[in-house]
Amino acid sequence: MIEHLLPAAVRSRAAYGDELDDAPLYPEEAVHVAKAVAKRRAEYAAGRACARAALAALGAEPGPIPREAERGAPVWPEGVVGSITHCDGYRAAAVARTTDVLTLGIDAEPHGPLPEGVLDVIVSTTAETDALAALTASDPAIHWDRLLFSAKETVYKAWYPFHRRMLGFTEAELLFTRDAGAPDRGTYTARLLVPGPLLAEGTGPDVFSGRWMARDGLVVTAIAVPAEDRAEAGGEAAA
Repeated sequence: MIEHLLPAAVRSRAAYGDELDDAPLYPEEAVHVAKAVAKRRAEYAAGRACARAALAALGAEPGPIPREAERGAPVWPEGVVGSITHCDGYRAAAVARTTDVLTLGIDAEPHGPLPEGVLDVIVSTTAETDALAALTASDPAIHWDRLLFSAKETVYKAWYPFHRRMLGFTEAELLFTRDAGAPDRGTYTARLLVPGPLLAEGTGPDVFSGRWMARDGLVVTAIAVPAEDRAEAGGEAAA
């Protein structure tokens, strides 16, 4: 599913069920889940296998993808950006060259309502709350609360490599639209509510834009910021 949300420059690989859960790990990867429960180890292994397959499709050498010490984010090969996600029954990874894509964030969640009380702690603004209520009233078949949670995960994943700190759910305002004639997919925008540049000084758009899909019991979301956004911002700054 994730491949339908990403631009042509991005390569992705997804696995359904447990098809890659027994994939081998490099020692640099295995150490991070040595004490984890079996479910966590399986998800981790499948995610790394998806990432290596995506890297191979990109033409990059598929080696180990360890975790950084700070927040556990994947450490990608030089010149590559990427993102990994997993939930029950689905694992996926997406990668791109830094010459094509500035940053990536993908997420997958089961398409069901959030546990009681979770929505209250992830909504950020009155506009976000009102928009979510209107969407829920017009199309209750989509679990918009779960979609909001997933999309905010992609914002954090795309933003973190530039700021190296946590981004709270309430620090971004997300608004959704649906594609004409395709009620199970659409777009979203994310406006950050924290001070400072969105990505890095002089780079990146003012607002993140992403795509979403709800199908086959899953919600998937993705942000891919084109590298030309860096060049355009840099040109404006130089002028």
